[in-house]
Amino acid sequence: MKHFGTPLKCFAGALFVAICCSGAAASEVRVKERLDLQRYLGKWHEIATIPQFFQRKCVRDTVAEYSLLESGELRVENTCTREDGGRDKIEGRARRPDAAAEAKLEVSFVKLFGEYRFWAGGDYWVIELDPNYQWVVVGHPSRRYGWVLSRKQVLPVEVIAEIIGRVKAQGYDACQFFVTPQTGGMTIRRPFCEALP
Repeated sequence: MKHFGTPLKCFAGALFVAICCSGAAASEVRVKERLDLQRYLGKWHEIATIPQFFQRKCVRDTVAEYSLLESGELRVENTCTREDGGRDKIEGRARRPDAAAEAKLEVSFVKLFGEYRFWAGGDYWVIELDPNYQWVVVGHPSRRYGWVLSRKQVLPVEVIAEIIGRVKAQGYDACQFFVTPQTGGMTIRRPFCEALP
């Protein structure tokens, strides 16, 4: 997910902004039927991601934090550690464009004239989710974007294996995801498909 400091630069740490892409996949990406936003709030650590240009400065400890605003939108704050050890941060907004599709959100980090502009953002689809909201896979209909997020910096081996299987079942190449080094978690950046011992 990276240049922070100006709202016109896109970043997504866990998280998250996907500029709209073209291209049809053989089968549609499936989203979860239900997403309880209250349970989704709080801090998520980025475990793996499909590398994007707007994340290029982030080398480790990428975190996304969500909070609910009175407007019903989500406040999104993404932070990460740069190679020089400094921390970068950017704020955005997420919303449900269709109340009937709970797990299909839009995210924008572009703020113009005091408002976040969702036409400059992108899709944020929750495609896999732990029943206890301890990990999540966020995807995009083009499959060009993807994030694996967790409440903790490290996931058990059996959970990583399960997530890799689910990512593949969604039509993604698990090797396109790369591990995001986390203090207290995995420390080597490598393809997510090779994260198992």
